[in-house]
Amino acid sequence: MRKTLKEIAELVDGEVVGNGDIIITGVSGIREADEGDITFLANPKYFPLIEKTRASAIITSRDIEVPAKSAIRTDNPSLAFAKIVSSFAPCEVKHPQGIHPTAILGKNVALGRDVAVGPYAVIEDEVSIGDKSIIYAGSFIGQYTKIGTDALVYPNVSIRERVTIGNRVIIHSGTVIGSDGFGFVDIEGLHHKIPQVGTVEIGDDVEIGANVTIDRARFDKTVIGKGTKIDNLVQIAHNVAIGENSIIVAQVGISGSTTIGKNVTLAGQVGVVGHISIGDNAIVMAQSGVSKSIPPNTMAWGYPAKPQDVAKRVNACVQNLPRLYNTVAELKKKIEELEFKLKDK
Repeated sequence: MRKTLKEIAELVDGEVVGNGDIIITGVSGIREADEGDITFLANPKYFPLIEKTRASAIITSRDIEVPAKSAIRTDNPSLAFAKIVSSFAPCEVKHPQGIHPTAILGKNVALGRDVAVGPYAVIEDEVSIGDKSIIYAGSFIGQYTKIGTDALVYPNVSIRERVTIGNRVIIHSGTVIGSDGFGFVDIEGLHHKIPQVGTVEIGDDVEIGANVTIDRARFDKTVIGKGTKIDNLVQIAHNVAIGENSIIVAQVGISGSTTIGKNVTLAGQVGVVGHISIGDNAIVMAQSGVSKSIPPNTMAWGYPAKPQDVAKRVNACVQNLPRLYNTVAELKKKIEELEFKLKDK
């Protein structure tokens, strides 16, 4: 595909700086780009690469000057680049269509218009699936579950009974939604299972990565708010409530009955203890262990997680421990020498 820089700018509501007649034939990252490609710069740390890239044009934010390169200035370079990638390389994936003859449908299953069910998928009794939703091969949908419109369930997903899935939800392979919460009571050294009779509710426009587990509530419901995005290999325990538009990155573990607000980011491998809250707009940095509630609009880090400025001071002290150890050893030696001299007198 070939487009002028001016045509691309119109696609993303951007402002051309330089030669708008340059022909763009491809898209690429700033390091890998070649002549004819357009790339983007969203992170300031990559600014030095502007002079090294072979790209013919760069998409930037409106406050960045690009020396000796034609550019498109936009409000959001990452979003603009995503639109351009889609226009140059439109998705060619062909989703299943219709109901495959090997699919198993239970009693009173309600399928909307243009629903697709792939090979060997199992749809149990009383399930409802909205218009244009797609269930890929080998997936399991339990009794009384409701799935909204335009949902996309990839192969080998298990959605247990009485779960509610919103509109335009994407669920990647290997994910299990509605498995039993981890609840046991110890009686004379034996672990007796506590029935988990609640459910899971997934809001509209949620995307759930591969091999994620979201447990059903003990009584009420585990909730994932609309617009939230969950990466691969995340564990969400029973009765957790996650607010709208949050980001949960890979290998996060959230213990039971924790409440997470709106627009929260939990970075990779964060662990969250149960029965606490994380306020709106909070950011918990990678590998942090959250043992106490975090207020809204806080950036936290460390184990146990603390406000970032406190955690940095603590870490600086820890880094100085070897030097402090040597200093204490020297002082101890001098004190022993002084005590020995005093005894001689």
